[in-house]
Amino acid sequence: MMRIDAVWLALGASDLRGGIDALLGAVVRGFAGGAQPHHAYVFANRRADRLKVLLYDGVGLWLCTRRLQAGGFAWPREAGGSVALTREQFDWLVAGLPWQRVSAQAAQPITAV
Repeated sequence: MMRIDAVWLALGASDLRGGIDALLGAVVRGFAGGAQPHHAYVFANRRADRLKVLLYDGVGLWLCTRRLQAGGFAWPREAGGSVALTREQFDWLVAGLPWQRVSAQAAQPITAV
């Protein structure tokens, strides 16, 4: 089990072809303090039908990919910045559901994936 204390969306479209080093560079440039232990950073391509999740576990980096066969992920339209998600919102996002409809008050904080 990988421990995840926080999930961050990197808003806007990301070039997912570059791999782990390119995404780590985007985290270092775009998030205060760079990659934090037990934080996951989620990126989407322009069509929002592919996601990549970069996780720093305190020792090394993990890179996970998810692609929908039909439709797209409910990705925010803002061009830049970041958004923090709860565990329930993250679960809805990766399932392709409208995670913005999940109440932040009713959601559980992220503890593990």
